[in-house]
Amino acid sequence: MKNILGAFILLVVLLSTKTYSQELSGFAQFQLRYFPLGPLDDRQEGTGFSLAIQPEFYYDFGGSPHSLLFTFFARYDQHDKERTHYDIRELFWLYYSDNWEISVGFRKIFWGVTESQHLVDVINQTDFVENFNGEQKLGQPMINFIYIHDWGTLELFLLTGFRERTFPGEKGRFRFPILIDTENPIYESSSEYKHIDFAFRYVNYIGPFDFAISHFVGTSRAPRFTPIDSAGIEPYIQLNYDLMNQTGLEGQLTLGSWLWKFEGITRHTIGKRFYALTAGFEYTFSNISNTGLDVGVLGEWLYDDRDQFFFPPNPFKNHVFVGSRLAFNDVQSTEILAGVLVDYRGAGIYPSIEASRRVGESFIVNLEAIAFYNTEEGDLLHFFRRDNYLQLEINWYY
Repeated sequence: MKNILGAFILLVVLLSTKTYSQELSGFAQFQLRYFPLGPLDDRQEGTGFSLAIQPEFYYDFGGSPHSLLFTFFARYDQHDKERTHYDIRELFWLYYSDNWEISVGFRKIFWGVTESQHLVDVINQTDFVENFNGEQKLGQPMINFIYIHDWGTLELFLLTGFRERTFPGEKGRFRFPILIDTENPIYESSSEYKHIDFAFRYVNYIGPFDFAISHFVGTSRAPRFTPIDSAGIEPYIQLNYDLMNQTGLEGQLTLGSWLWKFEGITRHTIGKRFYALTAGFEYTFSNISNTGLDVGVLGEWLYDDRDQFFFPPNPFKNHVFVGSRLAFNDVQSTEILAGVLVDYRGAGIYPSIEASRRVGESFIVNLEAIAFYNTEEGDLLHFFRRDNYLQLEINWYY
């Protein structure tokens, strides 16, 4: 795995310094996935289990403004050898002062405010074998400088290596009928995975309005797919990582129980420019009938002006998301988020639900389900129409 050796060297050098305090935490996970429908390809497996660990080490160097965080992740999957993988999620040295900080190493950076998708979130690569929803990310090597002032917060990023996207293997679910060649990607940049990317983000607020403006220049985290069909070999998909530049805007307005949210981008790549946005609201009914139950109502509109021949495509071109978030505020921290994405042109319905509950002092049980209904041939999600699933996770935290 590229950059992993350098990360371990950094860890050894920093740990050679006497530490003032250290902390070990993390979790171990048992995961079960149930697929009620048979796959499109007979080589794909159905129901199966996996095991994962994610230890996290924190070191504070002698009470100084220096610290080190190391988060490692590994998973074993019963069926899919591509999902059996490991990654350094974070391994970075941090120095902080009164109004600025700098970090060097692997980090995970999140940008975004909306619920249904995160258009502006472009720093980290997606760990697609972990979850179809794209929320899980690979660690990104970087130098990150943050300056905090009365006029706002400025974040600068020098991204010193590219991470390729993970995809399910031959036996995995959530894959295309044609297998993807992840071993031989093609880069637009002659530097390939060594290309240096740049980004900045400005964050501020005006009264109840929080906003951020960002710009990214570098290799696109979303690959372009090129089908290859040559005589004598099985057809496959070639991955192409193109250069791009993207400008993003995030905004959130808080008015009492209302949250109004917006994410918008404009991106230029392979000689074309497109625009996309997600906008909506969340309204919370608090402490209903003095039970402690909070009920949030969510609604968002997803728009993308890419045509079907523009790759990488976005499956959510003109969709509406409606959902509800329930927080029981009990000692078990029970929460439920249920929603549905609907193509209001009548071409797709995608319901989903996530629920979590703490059991005892150290365990959290998560349930997740997603389904694909009424998809049309030609839509990207039509390839996953038989991948409805129910997922159970038991996490032990220490």
